[in-house]
Amino acid sequence: MTKIIQISDPHIVPFGKLAYGRVDTAAALANCVESINRTLPQLGTVDMAFVAGDLTDFGTPEEYELFQTIMEPLHIPYRAIPGNHDDVEKMRLAFSEHDWMPKSGPINWTAEFDDLVLIGLDTKVTGKAHGHLSTVSLDYLENQLAKFVSTPVIVATHHPPIITGIEKMDIQNLRESERLKTMLSHHPGEVRLVCGHMHRGIVAPFGSIICHISPGVSHAVSMDQRDGAPNCLTMEPGAFLMHENRNGIFTHTIPVGEFDGPYLFYPNKD
Repeated sequence: MTKIIQISDPHIVPFGKLAYGRVDTAAALANCVESINRTLPQLGTVDMAFVAGDLTDFGTPEEYELFQTIMEPLHIPYRAIPGNHDDVEKMRLAFSEHDWMPKSGPINWTAEFDDLVLIGLDTKVTGKAHGHLSTVSLDYLENQLAKFVSTPVIVATHHPPIITGIEKMDIQNLRESERLKTMLSHHPGEVRLVCGHMHRGIVAPFGSIICHISPGVSHAVSMDQRDGAPNCLTMEPGAFLMHENRNGIFTHTIPVGEFDGPYLFYPNKD
């Protein structure tokens, strides 16, 4: 049974700095790595992790180096796709020694397991906050999906292609997503779309499939659906996702941190 962990939106800034003058994203990512490692014995074999974009806040070499240093203790291999805060070429250089990183073009890749396939897609638009899938990326997805008709597929993008009601984030969503919707909806096998970017846990329909957006690992985008609401962050607890094939794709949300317990519900019962 394949199991894959999703980490979203670390937003690593230069050493000693706080994101937005307030968030210690390095400490938050380190806490996430510790939480994953601590949880692994309870999960059984986890095959890999991936980071669903915004590894860094400004896409600098210094930030990618710090990101990799913080991720180094993770006990499972990981891959990543870029988000709007990343720099594709600097990210490519930072991971150039990894065989999953393309030498050129969009950062698209496929991780194939016996009972589950993960396809990562690059939605970065240089100089913009919103996302877009190039024709190259959509053709890549189409070719990959054709190979895996009988195996459940998870497709990962940073930007979600849905409207959530959080106005300032919705204008930064994945634009021109009709071909993606058609392709995923018409795929004969099971397929799930997973995303980041929103810094909130959201599950919504996208065509005939499910779109599952992961919380961030450090801070949340404030839950404010009023018209004209400002773009704000809230220091809500971080979380990561675990996807698995259990006669269908299941997704579990696991909070970041160390908590009291576990305790037996009935300790005196045989």
